[in-house]
Amino acid sequence: MIAEKTLVDQLQNKDTQPQAFEVLVTTYKERLYWHIRKIVMDHDDADDVLQNTFIKVFKNIEGFKGESKLFSWMYRIATNEALMFLKTKSRKLGVTGNELQEQLAENLKADVYFEGDEIQLKLQKAIATLPEKQKLVFNMKYFEELKYEEISEILETSVGGLKASYHLATKKIEAFLKED
Repeated sequence: MIAEKTLVDQLQNKDTQPQAFEVLVTTYKERLYWHIRKIVMDHDDADDVLQNTFIKVFKNIEGFKGESKLFSWMYRIATNEALMFLKTKSRKLGVTGNELQEQLAENLKADVYFEGDEIQLKLQKAIATLPEKQKLVFNMKYFEELKYEEISEILETSVGGLKASYHLATKKIEAFLKED
């Protein structure tokens, strides 16, 4: 794989930008898609948000200073895009964010792209009940297997705060699964 510094240099150079952007998309699209998908839960919505994420990355790559990893920077953009998408969607539907999350979890059963069984569906419903930050931290740690340091960089939060959020999330999920 191409070194990150080289890729960033190529992305910031107008002559090499188109080819470098192709490499960027090929390298990160799947990981970003699944990160976004865990937030918005719907395949088509995840595709839309992913496209918006790459547009934002393309438009703002000149301003990338390298103070964090390129991956972390793009994850932060993807996270913000997904959260903004959900806020807009809940406003359009006239429901709260929590009501939207519950609807999305219920709709997973009918989603042809959801390959999970009943247990995975139940887990998604439990995750949907979590506050936004706990949901993000749980998904990044549990499903994406990111280290707390990486999550800290993406969410711009302390490692201690993340550990507390993850612990609370797992306790709430456990309680949800036991009561059902």
